[in-house]
Amino acid sequence: MKLWFARVAGVSASQMLMVAVAWQMYDLTNSAWDLGLVGLLQFAPSLLLTLPAGHLIDRLHRGRLLATCMAVQALCALALAGASAQGVATREALLAVSIVLGAVRAFQMPTQQALTPLLVPREVLPRALAFSSVGLQGAVIGAPALGGLLYALGAGVTYFVCTGLFAVAAALCLWLRYAHSAASSEPATWHTLLAGVRHVWHHKVVLGAISLDLFAVLFGGATALLPIFAKDILHVGPWGLGLLRSAPAVGALAMSLALTRWPVRRRTGHTLLAAVAVFGLAMLVFGLSTSFMLSMAALAVSGAADMVSVVIRQTLVQLETPDEMRGRVSAVNSVFIGASNQLGEFESGATAALMGPVGSVLLGGVGTLVVAALWLRLFPALAQRDALVQAGTAEPGGRARA
Repeated sequence: MKLWFARVAGVSASQMLMVAVAWQMYDLTNSAWDLGLVGLLQFAPSLLLTLPAGHLIDRLHRGRLLATCMAVQALCALALAGASAQGVATREALLAVSIVLGAVRAFQMPTQQALTPLLVPREVLPRALAFSSVGLQGAVIGAPALGGLLYALGAGVTYFVCTGLFAVAAALCLWLRYAHSAASSEPATWHTLLAGVRHVWHHKVVLGAISLDLFAVLFGGATALLPIFAKDILHVGPWGLGLLRSAPAVGALAMSLALTRWPVRRRTGHTLLAAVAVFGLAMLVFGLSTSFMLSMAALAVSGAADMVSVVIRQTLVQLETPDEMRGRVSAVNSVFIGASNQLGEFESGATAALMGPVGSVLLGGVGTLVVAALWLRLFPALAQRDALVQAGTAEPGGRARA
């Protein structure tokens, strides 16, 4: 439960931070390109640090490493709070912080993924991941809305609250206890650094699942454009932006609760592909909508569909990877996630600069539907996957002590 509370606090802080950074950037520059650039600068360091991050995660105490990631983000939020309070926050400062956040998340995301199987038995991992998502999606619902309301009092207020939440998350991570195996003495070579890449490449079900998520969200995501939709199309202020950012999490939370009660057991591949197709359709509706309520509903449906994809993908990755390689495989997985999110934000901003925000979202929705159809043919092992949890999958390397 310590990890659960730490992740809820960390996700809440991160969501509020992104609302504040996005709105402040658009307020300063009024540029879709700069909104996309924030995502690109978060993705680039994640890509560069993937291999060394995975190697370190498999060698170091994962709880302490996660605490360090939270602490660094607390310092970033504190720096932005000070700059905003003094009226010296600039486009360059926001972009510089984006680079640091990207570097930190190269370690944070795979560390979190590699920790979870050490704390729960293998047979309940799908439900544990769904239960974890309940808390996380609750944070994603409430935190952006709260961040938007706090931003009305000043950007510095939002950043100060983020600082406190990151500090709480760091403290909780330091208290994590689990059966930590001794660090391997295996030297860092290209062979060991690329072990996670080789594992993913040779397991086509895992490769298909994470690459499907990559391209679906890369094309279909519209997070970076929400400030434009909120301000120029739906005509709502920061509070409306916060609600729009929360809407996908409302659907994801409802789906998390459903998956906790009724986990996916059979027809895994078809369920995954269908969820991605629904995500694409929801984004088409969002792109065409000029109603705030319809836009909220479309985003909620997209969040519910995405949650099905997330739970299936995370379960496949964790159960079919030996513990001694989970850090490296999770690092590879995090690159795919980062590419779909941060690089997807850049893609949205760039296409919006050329085609307008509506054209960008519509193109992305169509692209997502095409990806779902292609993956049905390109990855037959994934499409034909029946049982989610199969006999003979990798066992977690340890159990929680507290």
